[in-house]
Amino acid sequence: MSKRAVLEVIALDVEDAVAAQAGGADRLELVTEMAADGLTPAPATVAAIRAAVDIELRVMLRLADGFAAGDVDRLVGVAGELRDAGADQFVLGFLAEDGGVDLTSVERVVGALGGCPWTFHRAIDRAADRDALRKQLADLPGLDTYLTAGAASGVDDGLPTLLAEAAHGGEPGYEQQILVGGGLRLDHVPRLRAGGIEAFHIGGAARPDGWQGPVSADAVAEWRTTLDDAAG
Repeated sequence: MSKRAVLEVIALDVEDAVAAQAGGADRLELVTEMAADGLTPAPATVAAIRAAVDIELRVMLRLADGFAAGDVDRLVGVAGELRDAGADQFVLGFLAEDGGVDLTSVERVVGALGGCPWTFHRAIDRAADRDALRKQLADLPGLDTYLTAGAASGVDDGLPTLLAEAAHGGEPGYEQQILVGGGLRLDHVPRLRAGGIEAFHIGGAARPDGWQGPVSADAVAEWRTTLDDAAG
């Protein structure tokens, strides 16, 4: 029996968070503005969600659409405000114009997190060289997860890359957990689980009415059941 898979669900507000926890989510990714693929939520929202649920929360650090860091001083300030609001895990990832990791910006923001755990998000799927990015980030404090679809276009195209990276587990640059998200469907789960992948991230899949509607506890529960059955 392999260990229970992690199920992370995107939450925009307290209602989403409560429904996701009720459905069996292990962790939430807190964002706002999904039209821009997820930006940093207000500290007050983070504090309210922290008070409403007792599962882990990872809070997005991203001020504008795209993968440039933008105003790093402001990002560092926002990270401090979020920590004051109860955030203790984060999500971030910045690329330079050439498609390489913007290591200077990542290091500055991570320096403001005080060793908190964090995910490098799907910027890796837009990187010029995934392997080089992983090796450049390998020793940063707190980095324990990569959120990735394996390809910019989503899991359908990225499956071979995801399975290949999972096979490198434990090698330098590959110690972090792979959290699969981005066009992820229930029918992808058996192959991913068989390949040793143990963490899954859903957004729209938890919302039967689309991004205008709330997270459905029943939809989350279907994912929980599928993940648990695939572990058998």
